[in-house]
Amino acid sequence: MSFLTKEKIFSAKWFKAVIYILAGTFIMATGYVYFISPYKIAPGGVYGIAIVLHHLFGFPTGVSALAMDIPLTLIGIKVLGPRFGWKTVLGFVSMAVFVDLLTYFQGDVPLVEGDALLSAVFGGVLLGVGLGLVFKSKATSGGSDIIAMMINKRSKIPLGQLMIYVDSVIVLVGLVAFKDWKIPLYSWIVIYITGKVVDLVLQGASYDKALFIVSDKYEEIRSKIIDDLSRGGTVFNGEGMYSADEKKIIYTTVSRREFEILKEYIYEIDPDAFISVMNTHEILGHGFKPLKESVSKI
Repeated sequence: MSFLTKEKIFSAKWFKAVIYILAGTFIMATGYVYFISPYKIAPGGVYGIAIVLHHLFGFPTGVSALAMDIPLTLIGIKVLGPRFGWKTVLGFVSMAVFVDLLTYFQGDVPLVEGDALLSAVFGGVLLGVGLGLVFKSKATSGGSDIIAMMINKRSKIPLGQLMIYVDSVIVLVGLVAFKDWKIPLYSWIVIYITGKVVDLVLQGASYDKALFIVSDKYEEIRSKIIDDLSRGGTVFNGEGMYSADEKKIIYTTVSRREFEILKEYIYEIDPDAFISVMNTHEILGHGFKPLKESVSKI
């Protein structure tokens, strides 16, 4: 997996990437300065460590994170190869600048005083939105991600699990430093919300359903899907596991409203039908979101 992309400097794609990165890092910096850092929450990553150093020794959070990001990136290039291009560098440099600039004006005073839980929730949302925008530019957030990638190269542990392990260790550093069990608990809330919001930013909100339908009335159901709902699908040949009878299996995707219509119709003609319903993050293709709109132009 490579993070290097080739945009011509000052081209439309180049400007779009820069805007995504700067907007994303500014939003993340807002989350850290106004909601997370004032409560000493350390939600993983180099900024989790930087927040601990800031509250223990008074070091500037952005400068501390930058001092870790630069050597980590250089080591990452040596160990992993040239995966980290100008976007990653712009990301962690702009992030450090925004964090320390906002801290200069805001100090360590939270936007919402006396409510660490609410701050953890909104801080996680802002981190997720910002990180999602950075990922949309095809950049990486650097920091602890690079540590996880290097360990992944030397081990068989999946990268996703390693990132969780690395962030969890940093969360526990906050516990040891501040000796307050509320801090790691709030930190894990931030990590969880951040991950969910990143998925939402990258994949979008979708309430569409993917259905597998097994019914002896598959012809009628097929006609309902095609003629009334104007949807398509695929019919598979299957075999009942218990009876060994031949079965027809319909796979289709519909909206939430269309699912309710189809479900009621199936119940009327075949109450014994079997329907497996799956929520979908994203459906691409005819009748839904065009594939070309989902593929980032950056």
